[in-house]
Amino acid sequence: MDRGQAGVRPRGNSIVLDFTYMGQRCRETLRVKPTKTAIKEASRKREAILFEIAMGTFDYGQHFPTSKNAIRFGKNKGSLVTIEEQLKQWVRKAEKRCQHSTIRDYNSSIYYHLIPHFGHLTLDQFTTAHVYEWLDTINISNKRINNVLGPLRQALKDAYYDGLIDQNPMDRFRYLPPETREPEPFTPSEIEKILAQLDGQSHNLIQFAFWSGLRTSELIALRWQDVDLDNNRVHIRTAIVRQREKTTKTVSGLRTVELQPAAKKALISQKKLNGNSERVFHDPITNSPWQGDHIIRKRIWIPAINAAGIKYRNPYQTRHSFASIMLSSGHNPLWVAQQMGHKDWGMIRKTYGRWIS
Repeated sequence: MDRGQAGVRPRGNSIVLDFTYMGQRCRETLRVKPTKTAIKEASRKREAILFEIAMGTFDYGQHFPTSKNAIRFGKNKGSLVTIEEQLKQWVRKAEKRCQHSTIRDYNSSIYYHLIPHFGHLTLDQFTTAHVYEWLDTINISNKRINNVLGPLRQALKDAYYDGLIDQNPMDRFRYLPPETREPEPFTPSEIEKILAQLDGQSHNLIQFAFWSGLRTSELIALRWQDVDLDNNRVHIRTAIVRQREKTTKTVSGLRTVELQPAAKKALISQKKLNGNSERVFHDPITNSPWQGDHIIRKRIWIPAINAAGIKYRNPYQTRHSFASIMLSSGHNPLWVAQQMGHKDWGMIRKTYGRWIS
């Protein structure tokens, strides 16, 4: 076997080039059988590299596009990484700091929308024009569009910080304004009609929902250890999203809620049914904790609404109903914001302004 030439040597079924670039020793492997002819060609390639280095025209990525040094030394690093690769690398990092449900949403955006439409592009090819072209092909809400583009925006931000691109193209794309949805709270008479269709644990759950203002994810995660009936309060510490327990939606979501009389009555009734359990509310059919809001909606909520002969609204309107009733009865908006887990009363003013006297 040919022993090679200066800076070129065979290694197994490949050839190794050895040269110095920017004061660093570099070794690159050519995946070719080290025949005499191949070694001569490799030697010529090395001579060409040394000449380009001497002339200041050497581009690492052009000679060795798959090498790690191409990213380190390459002049156009963005041409060496695709959007797909960057997204996958970003979400792997995000898994270490984000909730499981958040990562699941990220992966949905990445694998259902972003990679199919943009994944083949390299970082230097991608522009905001590609986003506008994509917008013409979809029919989803502005809020969903903003959420889908979130991972792309963050992945490109990382690419900018890592020196792969000179600027983040997504900085030029503004968030789309979300469509405002007016709350449709239930009236006190409608609430009575709905509750009249329910009994037992189902009645207790929905009554507590109307008079506590909790999110459904917080309702099904509520534990008896966080209920303080003697002092008329409950402590909201956790939520259950997609069958997994997590902390509340926001830091302000960690809060203490004062019990309204009807909410306390529901808890007292519920305690007689399963006061020895960990979770407060159970599915009356399985007598086990609720696994998600979709089961409540299907098993309890929709039948009760239909039986009451009331216009359908989703279960989240119990939260809106609590806010509108509290504000209409003269409670301080700041107090209502605290009860509902908002960091200030700006959301209350924006969403429920017409109920504030």
